[in-house]
Parts: sequence; structure tokens; C-alpha cells
Amino acid sequence: MENFQEKKLFTPGPLGVSSDVKKAMQRDLGSRDTEFIVIVKEVREEILKIAEASAEIYTTILLQGSGTYAVESVFQTLQPAGNGKVLIISNGSYGNRMKKICEIAKIPAVTLQFSEESEIQLSVVERELRCNPSYPLVAMVHCETSSGIINPIEKVGALVKSMLPGATFFVDAMSSFGAIPIDFEAGCVDFLVTSANKCLQGVPGFGVVIAKKSVLMQCQGRSRSLSLDLVDQLEGLEGNGQFRFTPPTHALLALRKALWELAAEGGVCGRRERYRKNSVIIQEGMRALGFKTLLPHQKLSIIITSFLYPKHPNFKFEEFYQMLSNQGQLIYPGKVTKSDSFRIGSIGDLFPRDMEHLLKCIEKTLLKMKIPIPVE
Repeated sequence: MENFQEKKLFTPGPLGVSSDVKKAMQRDLGSRDTEFIVIVKEVREEILKIAEASAEIYTTILLQGSGTYAVESVFQTLQPAGNGKVLIISNGSYGNRMKKICEIAKIPAVTLQFSEESEIQLSVVERELRCNPSYPLVAMVHCETSSGIINPIEKVGALVKSMLPGATFFVDAMSSFGAIPIDFEAGCVDFLVTSANKCLQGVPGFGVVIAKKSVLMQCQGRSRSLSLDLVDQLEGLEGNGQFRFTPPTHALLALRKALWELAAEGGVCGRRERYRKNSVIIQEGMRALGFKTLLPHQKLSIIITSFLYPKHPNFKFEEFYQMLSNQGQLIYPGKVTKSDSFRIGSIGDLFPRDMEHLLKCIEKTLLKMKIPIPVE
């Protein structure tokens, strides 16, 4: 029998899931099986309930692939007709990934760039919209996990709709949906994308798109991609309850179980509270060890925290990472360009005891690396 070490994932993804979610995958279902079709319907309906979005106005579309596939599917499906340009509001790697998607797909786009260490400023967005009032699509990220910052999507969405009533507002809520409440109505959200494996705590395998039906159905025939066409995907799901192409059957079984667990935990508010406790423990514990955060205290999120490298000649991140990995603790490299940093996530199947154990492992690792505590 193969020996392996079970590791805790303190990362932005993939994330650890409960043993019961893993067990849910230990059966096979056919893609045309009546039971599976019922499960797909159940999952789609439950996600709308979590979003507190009206089933008359919105629909849930499940799409094979990672979260990035789902983000690209929205751009492919919504790409502006004629000379219209997408406005991407970015303050990190995942906003910049939207820009790259549009570049490769040859979708005209303009990026309104903010610092990686600051949230999006409404006054700057307002000035851009006033100077260029013809954007048909505005897109941004909710939780920019390259830094951990939470962006004010409701305020931006309301601003976009007040200044450009005909524009579509698209939110990448990959790492926040299911743990941070999102007001679809106040934020005028037309499209939102998330992943089965983030705060919903299912396993990787597909992305989730929540779409305003009236906007989506205006986009028929726009997509240059067959597999990423959300209109076609929805027509399949609504027509016969099936995916157009081979569905991630086991991952859907896992998500159904994960959604039951979310409900048992108290829904979004209950999950947010556990993540909040996790984040407080790691942020205060790392501060006690001498580490400084990339963001100021008031901007830290419950999702993930970026910590600056200590200024000690013995600190080498690769060695630090490997020594923690050897103890069954997986953290993540930084993803900001201006500062040397690493990230510790608070989401997934993690509890306060896990955060406390990680802090002990970090302390032990620093001592082995002969780095004085508190670190400089």
C-alpha cells in the first residue's frame, strides 16, 4: 500500500475538503442517469439560494474546468459587439489575468490599474466612466487573493449602473462566494463566477457562473468558443438537464455533499465566522512571531493573508516552504510583484486548531533555520 502524508492546505486553492466530501465521490454515475440529472438541478438551485438571488432573474450555469475557464467563458459569451471595449478594473494578479484572457481572445479591453496594496478607489472609477461612457462591460475581482484585499464590488457595481445603465457588470468572486455575503441587487451584479473548490468546499473540477438571464440571452451566437459558450451550456442544462460534454460527475457528487455541510454550518454567515476565527489566529500569531503583513491591519481579509519575508540572511522561502511541507503544512508563495511575500489561507476545511498547529510548525522551522524570534 502506498504511504503518503496527509497535508493541510493553507493556500488559495486547491483547498482541503472534509472526509465526507471525499467519500461522496466513491461511486460512479452516468451523465444521462436520472439520479445525476436530479443532482445537477439540486446543486444549481442551492447555489442560487446561497447567493440569495431570485430564480426568476438569475440562473446557475455549471462549466467543466477550473475557475479560470469559467471567467473566460463569461468574456467569450459577453464579448462586445462592434467597437465596444471591456473595462477591467484590476489591483492584482487575477484582475490582470482577465486582461490576458481578453488579449488572447482578441476581445478589445482597457485596464484601469490600481496598486496591488490598495483597494479600488471609487473616485478613480467614476472619472474613467465619465471620460469614457461607452463601455458595454465592466469586470473586476472581489477578493484579490494575490494580496488578500477585498474590493468594494457593491459600490462599484452601483456606480457603474448609475453612470452606464446599459453596461453589464461582471464579478470574479472565486475566493469569496460562500463566505462573504454579496448583495446582488445593491451591487447590480449581472454575472458572478466562483469555483466548486473555494469557500463552497467541494473538490476542483468545474466552475460556477451565476448569470442574469435577460442579459445572457442577448448574447446568443457571440462566443467564438464552442466549449465556453454559456448560452449553449445553459440551453443544455435547461433542455434535458445534461451537460453538453462529459460532466465532472464525481466532483458534482462532492459539491452536493459540501453544500449540505455549508447549510449545517450555518450557511454563509456560519462559514464566515469560522474563517474569521482562523484568520485572526494566524494574523495575531504571525505578528507575535515578528512577521509583518503586506496590507495594513484594517485591509486584511478573512480569506488569505500575505506576509512579508523577514529581513534575515538565513531566510530563504524555498527552504522555509519545504520544511513546513515536511511537517504536513502547505503555505503558498506570494503573487505580488513589488514585495517579497508569502501567503497563508484561512479557508477550506481548516479550523482554529489547524491554525494554531501551523504557528507551532512555523516557530519550529524558524528555530531550525537559526532565525531569531521575533523575526526582524
